[in-house]
Amino acid sequence: MNQAYVLIVDDDNALLQALPQAIYLRMHDVKVDTCDSALEALERIKQNEYDAIVSDIKMPGMDGLALLGKIQELCPRTPTLLITGHGDHGLAIQALRGGAYDFIQKPIERDYFIAALHRAIQTHQLRIQVAEQQQTLELHAKSLEQTVQERTRELIAANAAKDEFLSIASHELKTPLSSLKGMTQLLRRRLERAGSSEAGSLANMENSIRRMEVLVNDLLNISFIETGMFVLHQQQCEMGDLCRKLVEEYVAGTNPPPVVHVEIPDEPLMVSVDVERIGQVIINLLSNARKYSAAGSPIRLVVRQDSGECVVSVRDAGVGISSEMFPHIFERFYRVPGIEVQTGSSVGLGLGLYISKQIVERHGGRIDVQSVQDQGSTFSITFPLSSVAEVAVDLPGIIPHTQKH
Repeated sequence: MNQAYVLIVDDDNALLQALPQAIYLRMHDVKVDTCDSALEALERIKQNEYDAIVSDIKMPGMDGLALLGKIQELCPRTPTLLITGHGDHGLAIQALRGGAYDFIQKPIERDYFIAALHRAIQTHQLRIQVAEQQQTLELHAKSLEQTVQERTRELIAANAAKDEFLSIASHELKTPLSSLKGMTQLLRRRLERAGSSEAGSLANMENSIRRMEVLVNDLLNISFIETGMFVLHQQQCEMGDLCRKLVEEYVAGTNPPPVVHVEIPDEPLMVSVDVERIGQVIINLLSNARKYSAAGSPIRLVVRQDSGECVVSVRDAGVGISSEMFPHIFERFYRVPGIEVQTGSSVGLGLGLYISKQIVERHGGRIDVQSVQDQGSTFSITFPLSSVAEVAVDLPGIIPHTQKH
């Protein structure tokens, strides 16, 4: 404990001599000031910080209770012990209610007085330590807050630079890829007509270019989403017809062609969607179902109405996903660990489901997953059905729906 500094206030000169002597005999490293009036005490308190103040209650002029009130205003964390006469219990209670740390009754019992004073000194020094530590913590918290703000600004700037880079890079890559793909297809057709064996190599090159296109398109979509340039061009669409055409397109363009069973209701299900974007979502779900299923394993696409909503689900019998991974599978760049691609290419950046979720939610819909490990997964996208008034606007463009698969 640091050197203690004590002030004793009493109009009794005998006590002003006896109490400091008792303190010096029983306590070490203590400095004691004395004064015989409350007014003089106030001047001392303004000049010094005491660890404890001992004052008689009954003094001429300003008494001890009035002095206590002033002490509470000037130095509220300094403990004050008040000396009361024998039997003045009412004054003692009044003192405690006024903020006194303790009271000492006359005649003063020296050991009790020293013990009470020692506790008061310890209390004050602990209060100082707590206040200093609190100030240190507040300064540290402020420093941390400033650091966090600086790092946040840096991350925002870095993220903006990353998005700008992805946007520029994907745009710059898309044009030469399209040209390369067109020239490769033209050359392959010429070689096929000429009966050249080199046509097969060009077909492999086309597949590689197609995989690169998938990556570039994913980067472009991410760029559009992050920069707020993702625009939907919605129109009335019969979901059953759209899904049937998408499945035909997907099967025809996949080698070897997958087995896809389609179930479409007899009644038309009209929705307002961006056909190209929703097509992108459904093709992605079909591709994932094939990718994580054994070769030749059937895929099932079902279109149905449920409680005034249109639901499109894609089910596979593949490797499945453990339930603890569900919260993460729609995150950017996330790929489920420990799951190997079963069929087709493993190319991808882990963006397909994230982009699909963004597209579906921007249509006011939702995307859900149900899966059991080693038994397969079902991904479902749900949209609100169009009202009769909405359908009437685009009625001339509706293709009659009669086919059920």
